[in-house]
Amino acid sequence: MVDRDRDDAGRARNSRPRDRLGRPLPPGSAGVARIPDDLDLPPQQTLTFAQQLLDDGLAFNAHEVLEAAWKNGPFAERMLWQALAQLAVGVTHIQRGNPTGARTLLTRAVTRLRTFQPDADGDMPYGIDRTGLIAHAETLLAALDAETPIPAAELTPRLRG
Repeated sequence: MVDRDRDDAGRARNSRPRDRLGRPLPPGSAGVARIPDDLDLPPQQTLTFAQQLLDDGLAFNAHEVLEAAWKNGPFAERMLWQALAQLAVGVTHIQRGNPTGARTLLTRAVTRLRTFQPDADGDMPYGIDRTGLIAHAETLLAALDAETPIPAAELTPRLRG
């Protein structure tokens, strides 16, 4: 059996450094700063941090920030945070040149975003731009289906309207 890095609770944790796209590098390499496994930010800070990472081309790290909100947030919002995390990892797959993985994650993100309904006033929590994110993901999916190159500028979805 392969010996794996584990945290204090015994859960598998990969402590190897990672590149800008979240791929593990050889031990001792210089990588990008890691997102702490125990990250627990308020929703607005989560969205601000994730947006900054997306804007910096660090979609994998944005995914980790959004995944922390998904796992730590209120049960009623988990589908929403999961959708945002899947959108970010879908972008990561595009950055890595993996159209199959990108299609899968972007499709899941769109499905979850469509399922999570706004409140009675039509508002989404924390100003999340559900309509814009669905449109952005669908544009990426259409480009992937057409095998059209996607410029880096198209890989920065706006989380809030």
